[in-house]
Amino acid sequence: MADAISFTLNDKPVRLNVDGDRTLLWVLRTDLGLTGTKFGCGEGHCGACTVLLDGVVIRSCLRTAKDVQGKEVVTIEGLARDGKLHPVQKAFLEHDALQCGFCTPGMVLTAVELLKSNPAPTREQIIRGMEQNFCRCGAHTRIIDAIQSAALEMNGNRQGQGSRGRSPSRRQLAAVVMDGGRQP
Repeated sequence: MADAISFTLNDKPVRLNVDGDRTLLWVLRTDLGLTGTKFGCGEGHCGACTVLLDGVVIRSCLRTAKDVQGKEVVTIEGLARDGKLHPVQKAFLEHDALQCGFCTPGMVLTAVELLKSNPAPTREQIIRGMEQNFCRCGAHTRIIDAIQSAALEMNGNRQGQGSRGRSPSRRQLAAVVMDGGRQP
């Protein structure tokens, strides 16, 4: 039996008539055509299906359509604004923080929430914050670097670039991290 489900998806109101017990993952992918949210393990362990629900990271393979009634859902497709990538998306590209790209949407959305709750995380805090998202290709070091770079940009360092327009060196990143995230 179909349920009327209304929620906000990527800043747009959505109203669907779907089985309220279907997983959000399959509603997003099949009913709404948003294939950035991936099916990985189907058990909430890998992070490939990560979306933001009212600003909090959730695994869409574990949530039903009726769970999002009246709430706000953000997928990777809704992160960019006015044609401009979110600083985390941009940093992932600049740091080549992906290989096959399958885990990337979940990684990016998890990093967005991490930086919202901790705008200047240490490398260890990034590792802990991302440990529930798996990358089978082994791009973890570049992912961590990208998140550090995005944190710098989001904290006012112009476009995540060093003072001469280049990406910050590891030494510059380490200095900022060791100084509690404050810019020199």
